Amino acid sequence: MLLGQLERMNGEAMVRDVETARQVTTKILHLIQTQEKSGKEVMSKGSSGMEVILASLEVSSQTTLEFLCRGRRMGVFVSKGGTGILFQILTSASKELPPSEELMLQLHSLLAKVGPKDRKFGVKARLSGALNVTISLIKQNLQNAKLLLPCLQVLRVYSANSVNAISLGKNGVVELMFKIIAPYSKKNTSLLKVALDALGALLKSKTNARRAVDGSHVPALLALYLDWHRNDARHRHMLIRKGLLVCLRNITNIKLGRKAFIEADGMRILYNTSTECLPVRTLDPLINTSSLIMRKCFPKNRLPVPTIKSAFHYQLPHVLPVGPVAQLYSQPPGVDDVVDDSDDNEETEAETDTDNEEDEKNDDIETDLNKLHPTKSPGRPFEELRVYERFFLELSEDFQVRSLSSSSSSARSTRPIIVPTAQALSPKHMATPASQEIWNSIKGQHTQPPASATSRTPAASLASLELDTIHLTKDHDKKEETHIPTPDGHTTLSSSMHSPQDCGSEGAEDEGGEGAVLEVPDTALLLPLHDPDLYVEMVKGTRSVPQYAEVAYPDYFGHVAPTFKEPHLERVYGVQRSKIFQDIERLIHPNDILDKVVYDLDIPSCPVIEDSGESLKFNSQFESGNLRKAIQVRKYEYDLVLNSDINSNHYHQWFYLEVSGMRVGTTYRFNIINCEKSNSQFNYGMQVLMYSVQEAISGRPRWVRTGTDICYYKNHFARSSIAAGGQKGKSYFTLTFSTTFSHKDDVCYFAYHYPYTYSTLKMHLAKLEALRTPHIYLRQDVLCETLGGNICPLLTITAMPESNSNDHICQFRNRPLIFLSARVHPGETNASWVMKGTLEFLMGTSPLAASLREAYIFKIVPMLNPDGVINGNHRCSLSGEDLNRQWQNPNPELHPTIYHTKSLLQYLAHIQRAPLVFCDYHGHSRKKNVFMYGCSVKETVWQSNISATSSDLHEDLGYRTLPKILSQIAPAFSMASCSFVVERSKEATARVVVWREIGVQRSYTMESTLCGCDQGKYKGLQIGTRELEEMGAQFCVALLRLKRLTGLRNHQHLLDLESDIIGTQSKVVSPTTYVMEEDEPSFLEAIDYSAESDNEDAEPENEHGNNVHENPDHLDQLSDSY
Repeated sequence: MLLGQLERMNGEAMVRDVETARQVTTKILHLIQTQEKSGKEVMSKGSSGMEVILASLEVSSQTTLEFLCRGRRMGVFVSKGGTGILFQILTSASKELPPSEELMLQLHSLLAKVGPKDRKFGVKARLSGALNVTISLIKQNLQNAKLLLPCLQVLRVYSANSVNAISLGKNGVVELMFKIIAPYSKKNTSLLKVALDALGALLKSKTNARRAVDGSHVPALLALYLDWHRNDARHRHMLIRKGLLVCLRNITNIKLGRKAFIEADGMRILYNTSTECLPVRTLDPLINTSSLIMRKCFPKNRLPVPTIKSAFHYQLPHVLPVGPVAQLYSQPPGVDDVVDDSDDNEETEAETDTDNEEDEKNDDIETDLNKLHPTKSPGRPFEELRVYERFFLELSEDFQVRSLSSSSSSARSTRPIIVPTAQALSPKHMATPASQEIWNSIKGQHTQPPASATSRTPAASLASLELDTIHLTKDHDKKEETHIPTPDGHTTLSSSMHSPQDCGSEGAEDEGGEGAVLEVPDTALLLPLHDPDLYVEMVKGTRSVPQYAEVAYPDYFGHVAPTFKEPHLERVYGVQRSKIFQDIERLIHPNDILDKVVYDLDIPSCPVIEDSGESLKFNSQFESGNLRKAIQVRKYEYDLVLNSDINSNHYHQWFYLEVSGMRVGTTYRFNIINCEKSNSQFNYGMQVLMYSVQEAISGRPRWVRTGTDICYYKNHFARSSIAAGGQKGKSYFTLTFSTTFSHKDDVCYFAYHYPYTYSTLKMHLAKLEALRTPHIYLRQDVLCETLGGNICPLLTITAMPESNSNDHICQFRNRPLIFLSARVHPGETNASWVMKGTLEFLMGTSPLAASLREAYIFKIVPMLNPDGVINGNHRCSLSGEDLNRQWQNPNPELHPTIYHTKSLLQYLAHIQRAPLVFCDYHGHSRKKNVFMYGCSVKETVWQSNISATSSDLHEDLGYRTLPKILSQIAPAFSMASCSFVVERSKEATARVVVWREIGVQRSYTMESTLCGCDQGKYKGLQIGTRELEEMGAQFCVALLRLKRLTGLRNHQHLLDLESDIIGTQSKVVSPTTYVMEEDEPSFLEAIDYSAESDNEDAEPENEHGNNVHENPDHLDQLSDSY
């Protein structure tokens, strides 16, 4: 009834009788406040009550306002257009002279509450002219705190709109705000807090930030912060101090702001104040923001190397006309490392409003249905592929010539295997006697092939002094000893297994030393596939670009997996922040920094720099080693620089280095300063690996997880835009860890993950020969020769036929094929350990292994990138390219292993023998567990939301069977982490090409974590070689189960069984985990996490990594994109 009366009064009647209208609205307010039912009726969705009240409000601004902004009424008020009416009242009231202070106070108080609820608030304010009204009111009432406070509250909301912020800046509001903020005082602290919030929002605009710099406000802000820091002894005004820091943070987003901050001695001021705040945990938000500002303002430096290109040079036979390698070769000297001083994430400021209401989509998902449907297209004529028939002797072997008792010799290729190749291949990759001789060395003949100009670039014979001076002897107790000549004749360990010598020395023998005697642990029982003597011989046949002539102790001794558990390292509160502060001290106290180079690969004649013994000694000149430079920055702290992949200017992640000359019990800090990924599992419990030679001699030859105070964060070394794909303002990241050494005169090694060298593979393959029984068919072929002159082995494993009867031979030939590959990325050494587990299981004597050999023929390329592995690359081959991006159109000369492996698959597709399963083993540096990526049309369409018919989505669910089986039997495997989405950026990978072109439905990438597991039996533990080898064996068991399923004759029964295994009710509520997505959230102490937090609006106040939220990083160019 009251609403009806008010509605009838709208119009001229209300203007005539304002007092009556006020009385009616007061009664309505009273009813709403006292009777819940009445309130619901007025504010209900279908009711016209709010429209009536708003209409009366529009006609008469004297109507009571307070009841509109309480509780859920606010949302209804905004949805019915109340914001616009308030702005209309505001502009109308401002025209009255003088304007009613009470009404202005009431309107701004209401607008301050409405603003955060209305997404279009900033636009409406600007279009209605309300911005100017509020600004005028602030200017006229600088001393009227009662009215000034709500005006500033509204200004804070206005400024959240970027266009408004620019407009307000042009109208002098930035200068106006600096007049309001004041030194320490107990008065008007609420007003000061709001003013700082509004100023912080305004300074997000780079234009306004420049105004602040031009007005010399940076020193003023620092002085104010210092004043509040000194006087706020009881920390009651932390929000004001935080507001001042936020203003500084936003100003320093621009280059001019950073310069002004440095000139105003901001680094020292914030460092000192932060140090004083450290004992008080509640002040962490101040410390975090201060640290973020200091890190951002730390002057950008070049990496301390002469060029970001690799220290090693390999001249390619030819360079493709386009691509990063072509760009690298076309750059003139001295321009490869351009330090770019642009603002981080620089963009032009918006002059118009843009609404981003739609959720962000993954633009990488393939949306072309034609590309999503596999099309078997072998691509090459069969006459060209016919030469690959020689790699499939098992498909035509009749076993009539030899008896089964001598089947092992028949399975071994006794005649020279000519490498099949297309006519387009260069002579380098043609079959030659030399390549066969190299392979013979793996089988125990140890012949050294002659290097020829036509087959090697450059020639690299590694039978050098250091290797030749290693002599193994055995005493009566069967203990092996290694005699290693040393230059000084001492018998202590001082370096890796080589003759350490001064620059210009002619070698150990010139010194006349007797040679050190090194006791080799007897690991034969623990490591049946390891033979130190054989390993040395294998190294002699391995060709590296630097012509390595040393053997690293861990590769020589071998690795026995420890029996104890190695849990994830618990993150100590504030550890990363303390490391960052130590880095900042370098700028504040430069005289404390030694800056002494102790190892430098860019001095090829003598990378190990001799000194008085006060520094550690480093080395990485051995197979798979990677350390370019070591700089002693403090007495017990070293900066380490990794080498780029050969023929590239980036990919720094893999490291493998030797350290000696340490002091027992002293804590050393190591900083790897040119990491590139924006996140790492080192932030989530992963530790580096260390191998102690003294421990090995004592009978414990093993890699162990080590390191404390481990963290990974953005540093002050600038990445060249040339190496960052054209992106400017990027920085490198630091991996820092501390460790102590337990033994005097020790030689220790650090590695990113468990090393597995090419020579180790050759040794293991040679030892596998010894495991063969008459019932195992094992053939080792040379698939091709690599760019660096190393062979790429191809294995064939299956069971011998039961007899030479036609039925048994027919069954033998018609077994389904399984095609496996690994180690296309050299830094993913865990893939080789998984492959080792697979190979050992396949060659085992268990009934399961025998059944598996009888069920399938296995074709295995255990190492797709031997050159990258040998030379310590992380991702590329000698061509400087990621080989797992070359599968669509591999070049036979630049990518021979991919070219010939794909040709094998194309040959199989031509003869209608495409593999049942293709799996490429990989490692993942930013996710936990083991998981798979596969290919599915349906799941890709679901994720992309493209329109598709039911026929487009029809596909067999069999692609999910194998990973589902693995999730049931392999404790490290996680089905939840698997993804079957096809992405555009992966269209040239092995998985997608084999699925699309060869037509293999079960085409997978299997990713193994470098860190550990967060589910199942191994939850909370870091992964080791035992678990990785177990995964390789469990993969074999899963294949056997798959055979039993796919071998059922009743196809419908098969589908029912598969549906039962798969659980076809699988939901797609959340995206199947993408390759690029982080499985780890960011730490709540954002500043401590990584410098991508530079542009965060606020720093959370907790560093613990337990209660965290997702922070996917879909756009990281350097993610593990297998």
